[in-house]
Formats: sequence, C-alpha cells, structure tokens
Amino acid sequence: MNKPPIIWTNVLFFSLTFLAAATLVPWYAISYGFTSAHWIAFVGCMFYAGLSITAGYHRLWAHKTYNAHPAVEFIFALGGAFALQNSALHWSSDHRIHHGQVDDPIKDPYAATNGFWYSHIGWMLRDYQGDSYGDYSNCRDLQRNKIVMWQHKHYLKLVIAMNVGLPLILGLLVGDVWGMLILAGLLRLVLSQHFTFFINSVAHIWGSRPYTEKNTARDNGFLALFTYGEGYHNFHHIFASDYRNGIKWFHYDPTKWMIRSLAAVGLANKLKRTPVERIEKAKAETLMSKTQTRLAKLPLAQDKITLLQQEYDLLLKKLQNYCSLQKQVLEVKKNNMAKQCERSALMAQYHELEAAWENQKQAWLALNARLLKASFN
Repeated sequence: MNKPPIIWTNVLFFSLTFLAAATLVPWYAISYGFTSAHWIAFVGCMFYAGLSITAGYHRLWAHKTYNAHPAVEFIFALGGAFALQNSALHWSSDHRIHHGQVDDPIKDPYAATNGFWYSHIGWMLRDYQGDSYGDYSNCRDLQRNKIVMWQHKHYLKLVIAMNVGLPLILGLLVGDVWGMLILAGLLRLVLSQHFTFFINSVAHIWGSRPYTEKNTARDNGFLALFTYGEGYHNFHHIFASDYRNGIKWFHYDPTKWMIRSLAAVGLANKLKRTPVERIEKAKAETLMSKTQTRLAKLPLAQDKITLLQQEYDLLLKKLQNYCSLQKQVLEVKKNNMAKQCERSALMAQYHELEAAWENQKQAWLALNARLLKASFN
C-alpha cells in the first residue's frame, strides 16, 4: 500500500523548530542568561497559548460546552494563532471527526490505534486527509461565527503577528529582544505544541479507564499537569459536552477553573455539566464489565457473577433514588417552594438516601475488590 505524499513544509517546520529550541535555548542561557522576567513571560505565554487551545479551540468551539463573550472569543482566537495549531475552524473539524470515529485507523485523523508516533505527530507529516482537508461540513455552526471565520481567513498573518510581535514587545519591555524571542517565542511554541500532541498520543496509551473501555482514551492525572487539565481523557471521551475534564475538587484542571471564573464575572454562560447519575452509572458499568470478564474464567463463575449482578442492581436503584430526590431538593431550594418543616423533612430524607447510596457504593467496590483478588489467586 502506497503511503500518502510527505508534507515537507510540516516536516521541516517541526524538525527545525525542535532543533533550534534544543540548541539555541541552552546556548543563550549559558552565553547570556535568562532573568526572572524572561521566565515569567515564558510561563505567561505558555498558559496563554495552552488555555487558548483547551478553553477556546477545544471546550468552547469544538464541543460547545459553554458560551463565551465575543471579547473572550477574540482573545482565544489570537491565542490559538499564537499556539500555531491551525485555525479554530480546522482544529475543531478534525477534533469532531476524532470523537465521532475514535480509534478508527482510517477515519480518525490521529488514531492512537496507529501507534504513538502517528497519533502524536506522524498524522501531520503526510497528506492523509487528501481532498477532505478543507471539508468543514461538520462545523456549520462555527462557519456562522464571525470571530472564528475572521481568524480562519487571516490565520497566517495572525500567526506571524502573534509569534513574532508578542515576544518582540515583551523583549522590548525587559530590554532583551533576542532572549525573549528564543524563550517566550521559540521554546514556548515547541513545548505548547507537543503538550497538545500528548493528548492525542499519551492520553490514549497510558492511564486508567474508569468510565468506559469502548475506546483507548485514558485518565492520566500526571499528564493533566502539562495540558491544563486535559489529562482526564477517559472522562472527556464519554462526556465530551461537559465543560470540565477533571471533575473532582483535587483534579488539576485550570481550564475548568478559568471557565468558571469567566462565568462568575459574566463573560461566560450556559456551562454544561454531566449529571452525577450518568457519571456514577458509567463508572459502575465499566467496573461491572471488568469484573465479569475476569470472573468468567473461574470455576463456579456463575454464582459469583449472580452475586455481583444483584449488588450492581441494588447500587443503581439506590443511585437513582438519591439523584431523583436531589433534583427535588434543588427545585425546592431554587423556588423556595416548601415550608421550613417540609424542607427539613425533605433534607433529612435526602441525607438518608445519600448515606444509603454511599454505603452501597462502598459495599459494591469492596465486593469487586474481593472477587478480583480471588481471581488472581
């Protein structure tokens, strides 16, 4: 089978920028040194480029997980050009195809099933998309967005203006143009690109799959540290319309925090969150499937599977009861519908069902752990 032609522009760009960063940064550091101002500017530029991709390209435009004020969209459009990962329209189109055809070695633009190299960068080095490259039929909504289309039309000019102009201005402010171009310009560009590429590669290879095993996406908390919260990728692939990737309070997800902050000051609205019931049910279904598969290999497996099924059914019933009453409690609080005594009784029932569900959840997890441990012995 003949491979598509090499895109030499991309090959040279990625090769030369990487080699330049690997040589010029240490040379300049040894010869002239970088000050704290250089490093502060570098970190600031990293976050600006990175968050423009995660909060802008990804969660705002590709998945429509929230709405943003036009001023915010404009800032993201400039930051996306700064990150140099194609226009928001093209990036979003590729990403929507990725979610719709995930892991398909032909249809998924950066399928992890084709290996680390391909999903990380190889898919951009050959003309795999061919005639479909400019097909944005899956982004009709974005084609009606004036800021997205303005950025798409003037993308190359914006790339040059942002990647030369911004580091140049910062360099003039600190009195070292070349040092700033090398650090906040060159090194920032290479790192911010590869950090995004890690989501296509590493986040589909290493990590856990607590929410679904129907695709290769993984949750990787360590990776989230470099990708502004995008490392919780298994959750994202099953609940792509959620503005969060890290759903627990301790999950490092600065993209989520920024979106919340924008909403708090009136610059974002309609933040989409997946109901707790759907999340917990997905986790339970995935664990159930894993345990059943392991138990099926054991003698007297059916008895164990029957016990597991009974506890699973009870878990879902208590989860449903708890979430149903939770909706009622929220409605009462929102509309101040009930009298104080009725609200107290409702809250008491709510806490009772919450405790019942938590107890059943712990019992369910303990049973799975016990059965899985037995399967190893």
